[in-house]
Formats: sequence, structure tokens, C-alpha cells
Amino acid sequence: MSGNQNHAHEHDHADEAHEGPIKTPKQLAWAVFFAFVVPVIVIILLANYVTSDSKPSAGTEALEAQAVAARIQPIGAIELKDMNNVAALKTGEQVFQAQCAACHSTGAAGAPKLGDEAAWGPRVKTGYDALLTSALKGKGAMGAQGGGDFSDFEISRAVVYMANQGGAKFDEPKAPAAAASAAN
Repeated sequence: MSGNQNHAHEHDHADEAHEGPIKTPKQLAWAVFFAFVVPVIVIILLANYVTSDSKPSAGTEALEAQAVAARIQPIGAIELKDMNNVAALKTGEQVFQAQCAACHSTGAAGAPKLGDEAAWGPRVKTGYDALLTSALKGKGAMGAQGGGDFSDFEISRAVVYMANQGGAKFDEPKAPAAAASAAN
């Protein structure tokens, strides 16, 4: 008997080795259900997570009217002034009031005050051309005035105006059109 018992015991043990965790058809149905449903749910959740951000897709905003306008807007602008219309040109005093008075009326940043002969004396001795160059290109704390709201000719008028207020006897510069016609 002991041989039969061993054989029966081996048979039970062999059946256990072939059985898995699923022992009934109900367990099999649940296993199949979860094997398909769980991955599908995981895929849906991942897809929602990835697409939930309101990030625009690459290139979608690139063709909007505002984006195009911002990319093609001009960096600078060129303004042409009619130098033939001398009446439209500002006088030295007008340019001084508009551009120069902020510093040259108060002496701000070491600027010589209008009418201060002691401050203007050494500058006047350098000559009109040196003063005009300093005004157009800038000097010390004063920035360049050339290329701004006023033409170089209008700046030259302001230089003569300020220097003459400080004791100089510079002649009023000739208008560009008048200088060109005088050369002919």
C-alpha cells in the first residue's frame, strides 16, 4: 500500500503543478475582463493626460494675423524732410526751446547756461565748427543731437543762437538751398 499511497500522492501533486490561479469559469471570465478593460482604461487615461494641457500645437499660431504682423513690422522708419521749404525750418531759438533748454537753461549735467559768458567763453574760442560737431555728435553728458527731430541745419541754428547769447558773434548759418544756389 505504501506504493499506492505514494503514487496517489504524486498524482495529486502533479495535478497541482498544472493548475493555475484560475480554478473556476467565473474566475476565468473576470481575468479575461480585466486583461482587456484595465489596459484600455490605462490607455484612455494616458491619452487624456497628454492632451489635457492647453498647449497649442507647433505652428498653429505662426500664421495668425498678429504673429505675422509682428514678424514683418519695420524696424525703423525713414522720414524725409523737404529742405527746399526754408520757412518750415525752425529758428535757432525755437530749436533751443524744444531741444536744448532742458539742460542749457538750468545747467543740468554740467551744461553751460544760456547767456553765461564765462561758461561759453572757452567753448566759443574753439570756433563754430567745433561747437557744431559737439552738438551733432555729442560731448560729455550731452547726447548726439544730429539725426533727431531736427535737421543738422536747425541744430546749427541753435548752436549759433546759444553761442551768440554767450558772447560769440557767429553769423546765422545759410539755409542749405540758399547755399546751393549761391554756389552756382
